[in-house]
Amino acid sequence: MTTTIHVRTPTGVRHTSDLSEVRALLDNEEVFWIDTSSIDEPLRRLMTEVLKLHPLAVEDILLDRPGPKAEDYGDYLYLVIHGVECIKGDVENMVTVELDVVLAQRWLLTHHRGPLKAPDEVAEEFARNHKVMERGPAFVAHAVIDRMVDLYLPVTEAFDEQIDALETDVVERTSTDIVPRIFRLKRSLQQLRRSAMHQREVLQRLSRGEFEQIPERALPFYRDIHDHFVRVVDLAEGNRELLSAALDAYLSQTSNRMNEVMKTLALVSTIMLPLTFIAGVYGMNYDHMPELHWRYGYPFALGLMALVGTGMGLWFRYKKWL
Repeated sequence: MTTTIHVRTPTGVRHTSDLSEVRALLDNEEVFWIDTSSIDEPLRRLMTEVLKLHPLAVEDILLDRPGPKAEDYGDYLYLVIHGVECIKGDVENMVTVELDVVLAQRWLLTHHRGPLKAPDEVAEEFARNHKVMERGPAFVAHAVIDRMVDLYLPVTEAFDEQIDALETDVVERTSTDIVPRIFRLKRSLQQLRRSAMHQREVLQRLSRGEFEQIPERALPFYRDIHDHFVRVVDLAEGNRELLSAALDAYLSQTSNRMNEVMKTLALVSTIMLPLTFIAGVYGMNYDHMPELHWRYGYPFALGLMALVGTGMGLWFRYKKWL
């Protein structure tokens, strides 16, 4: 559990983990960014007593929320952004990661549980280029949210690869667990789609300029994030349709295969029906049946069966039933 405060200076960005500096930074109207994964009491006091956050906002920050949101508290804007990660690269084991963002005119607070790639990458970028920090907290928030959106792209690509492999298995029938795999992928894809659609609405509100904490010159950058997320939603919808099509194709193939089996059994039964009749006639053993005492009666019966069976088989092949 770590907390890092990034403070804009005339020469760049300095970093500290001393929460006691925040009050002085506010009094001096300096620009700073607090990135934390802590949930301890000092952080709670900082948010309530120093940053003057609403108790409901503090509660939402310290607890996980199931969906994205944007709420304007007047002096600051509270956002809940979700990214996605795949455990061991498996899209069937996809989880969402939450990032809480509090954006004010001169400061930014981001909170997440455990290490998170997006804010770490932005912090590392400060060492190479501190212009983002010079532009203000709204641009730092944009940089973090943009990288959160980037987390969706590898997941959508992994879905594409899994669905391509699944379609190959459906056609070649190389796997016996196709239906369970389809439903596991559909469950993960539905989770991705639900998160993406709700988050698209939040990003649309940010890009429209509804909130005064986001200056007009930053709106094109937020619109760019929204456009990226529209693409993610479209990809999720497309993959959902592909999974439904794969399931329909598999069920259709299974039905066709069953029909072929039933057709073969019906033709065999049809061929055996007259043979069974012949065997039944000559199996009655009446005294006055001349064929019973005929020297060639047995070969004649077998020959008649073979002739009838062969004739019916040739007829079925002529009719293209075989």
